[in-house]
Amino acid sequence: MRIALRLARLGAGMTHPNPMVGAVVVKDGQIVGKGFHRGPGTPHAEAVALAEAGRRAEGSTLYVNLEPCNHHGRTPPCTEEILSRGVSRVVMAMRDPNPHVRGGGMERLREAGLRVEEGILREQAVELNRFYLSLVLRGRPWVTLKMACTADGRAAGPDGRSKWISGEEARRAVHRMRRESDAVMVGSGTVICDDPELTVRMVPLDGAKAPLRVVVDSRLRVSPDRRIFNPAEPPVLVAVSKDHDRNRSSLLRKSGVEIVECGEGDAVDLRKLLSLLGERGVAHLLVEGGPMLAGSLIREGLVDELVVFMAPLLVGSDEAPAWVRGMNTPSLSQAIRLRWVEMKKSGEDLMLRARPLDGWDPHH
Repeated sequence: MRIALRLARLGAGMTHPNPMVGAVVVKDGQIVGKGFHRGPGTPHAEAVALAEAGRRAEGSTLYVNLEPCNHHGRTPPCTEEILSRGVSRVVMAMRDPNPHVRGGGMERLREAGLRVEEGILREQAVELNRFYLSLVLRGRPWVTLKMACTADGRAAGPDGRSKWISGEEARRAVHRMRRESDAVMVGSGTVICDDPELTVRMVPLDGAKAPLRVVVDSRLRVSPDRRIFNPAEPPVLVAVSKDHDRNRSSLLRKSGVEIVECGEGDAVDLRKLLSLLGERGVAHLLVEGGPMLAGSLIREGLVDELVVFMAPLLVGSDEAPAWVRGMNTPSLSQAIRLRWVEMKKSGEDLMLRARPLDGWDPHH
């Protein structure tokens, strides 16, 4: 099962909105077939592993990190492939909560006389596919908030510019995060101050689809000459309120930018925006700032994970913005509590990963 999970991880950034799945076929104590899912429309992991096993699949045990599907989609049901190959036992890490599967695959195999076991390394399997589970169970993407800050918690210098707080290795890590995301989102302030492209550059795509670029700009303050609007690909979506600059939206639409009104008020309804992205199959949304957007997402309970790159720098200026703003927490007793998930060095910087203590838990 550990091998199946490692194989599944090879599909990172390629499979969404499908899950990452790996499969291993074992016969007489020997691995005779391995496979993983490479993306929508391609053969499922079970089919790849069984094809590699060939005739040796008869009487074998199939290990897979997610329940085999029992419905027709772009590919045939995995259950039928398993049965046709003569597999005698299936060991799966977890059930698939997708309404099209949800125990159906397991039941089909048991009805046909196969031994089916579940729960082996379930925690690791859930963690691997937390993006997929968020999309299936909540209808919205898993939101990772990435921020870079100095050792005294500043997201930019007194002039408002943040290039470059973090070092090259941390920036490369962020590009890997982009590669494994379906969409990358920033606020208008980041586009105005830093003029980012939000493309994957420092690491190869390796078969992954470049993420959709999303800008939250309630009044549409961002100028059409910003670099994010220059490359035609990947596409750009700008979320605005009803009270936005109509002339500017017309100009942006002509250049291929999608403008979406989210909410009835004078600010973008972030919850509605996440639902809209979920409807488009966005399973993992990477948010790259700035401080006001970060504060809004955290305040509304929409952040599932924080990744903070802390640089060995001290600014010491009251005019330099903190990495999160606008939450207006009245006291420490009412602060949002986090639990640390991971801490490690990334070049000269520290990478700190945390999740809200009372946030959504895919393991439950």
